[in-house]
Amino acid sequence: MFIFQVAINIINKISNFVSACYQHKIAYKLTGLFFTRKFRKAKENHTYGILVAARNEETVIGKLIESINNQDYPRELIKIFVVAHNCTDNTAAAAREAGAICYEYNDESKRTKGFALQYLVDQIRCDYGVDCCEGYFIFDADNLLKEDFVSRMNDSFDSGEKIVTSYRNTKNFDDNWISASYGIHWLRTVRYEHRARSVFRLATRIQGTGFLFPSEVIKDGWKYTSLTEDRAFCADVVTMGYRISYNNEAEFYDEQPTDIKIAMRQRLRWSKGHLEAFVETGGKLFLNIFRTKGAANKEYPDAPKWKKLLRNLRFRFINFDMLTVVFPRSILLSFKKITVVLLKTGWALTSAKTFGVGYAPELIRAILKLFGVTQVFPQTDVETIALMCAFTFAWTVNTYIETIITAAYVMIAERKRIKKMRWYKKVWYCITFPIFDLIGKLAMLMALFMKVEWKPIPHKVAIGADEVK
Repeated sequence: MFIFQVAINIINKISNFVSACYQHKIAYKLTGLFFTRKFRKAKENHTYGILVAARNEETVIGKLIESINNQDYPRELIKIFVVAHNCTDNTAAAAREAGAICYEYNDESKRTKGFALQYLVDQIRCDYGVDCCEGYFIFDADNLLKEDFVSRMNDSFDSGEKIVTSYRNTKNFDDNWISASYGIHWLRTVRYEHRARSVFRLATRIQGTGFLFPSEVIKDGWKYTSLTEDRAFCADVVTMGYRISYNNEAEFYDEQPTDIKIAMRQRLRWSKGHLEAFVETGGKLFLNIFRTKGAANKEYPDAPKWKKLLRNLRFRFINFDMLTVVFPRSILLSFKKITVVLLKTGWALTSAKTFGVGYAPELIRAILKLFGVTQVFPQTDVETIALMCAFTFAWTVNTYIETIITAAYVMIAERKRIKKMRWYKKVWYCITFPIFDLIGKLAMLMALFMKVEWKPIPHKVAIGADEVK
């Protein structure tokens, strides 16, 4: 019994320490309720290149380029570069017909989006020079840009922000509960992370598409080729001293999967890439919490000492904050729950009278205390296991309800920018959103033991930006 108790206490202390490292995100959630950073209108129009990696996207690539051509930004300041990688359709021809500079790349041994972008950047360096543009956007072929997207992002870039992400909306939000869950997932990140970090001048995370970075970042080429190149990119640039801002006014639309098999396949890829990014960059982020090597003030060598000190402290915190992003916390929590349940079961079966309410979930503990119950003494192993199941069920229901509340909050807060739909659909999407979260947690556990390969996500919603609005 003593061994069980010691093991449970050790696991709980480790879990509590990790959870404490995430408590600052409560401030993000509260700030995101009310505030986001605003940018003044730019004084100068900068030159931009738009990078698109497309595989068998002839159905949608033309609509993306059309939305770029229809920007209210000077068209001569925008270059569109497409790499049609490992295609078996007419993606390249469709891109060229729409007005893009298109390269073709075929290497089945290097199928990820990261390898395609690496090839594209190398071609740009050879034919134009990376410095032909001051900044570069990355988009997926199925994206659509609101007509003022580049103008709003230029406001951020002109203000001095070098890496900026944007508002990701969903063009097929109400196709079914899966696409709606994806839409809520992206907007939850906006409310819980992007908005607050932009206010506090910290580094938020980019999420695959719809972001801007300066040409200096790729002066030596694109080196992020893992299953989730975006996560590796943002962790790496943070270690180099960059921060990642967010522009709430720059909006684009993204197509989401509607098939559960495709959704599971994508979540597995994300999870595997998440683990790879942690292995690749977790050590650097951790070390930067304790030493900076001048990265915080490399652009401000003559700044006053107090400013250097503040920048130094912010750099350390940004690295700590990004470490909490790439750290696979859900795996740790899942193993903790499984291990503790097994230990408690063994403890309870060893001595049925020692199963106390002190180890029950908070919800059950609170309910029992209302009735003056502080200790439970099951008389048999069956009663012990039944009580354990009741506690676990109550904890699961509590978690499910919390996730529904989160979805409802996002739907209400972003109601003006979400596609209009019937009220009962909104209720249904809130109720089913926890299933999407559960799929993500299962995918993370499965990714530990499975070999995951990059596979394209099919896109079929061939509509323009005006039709989405």
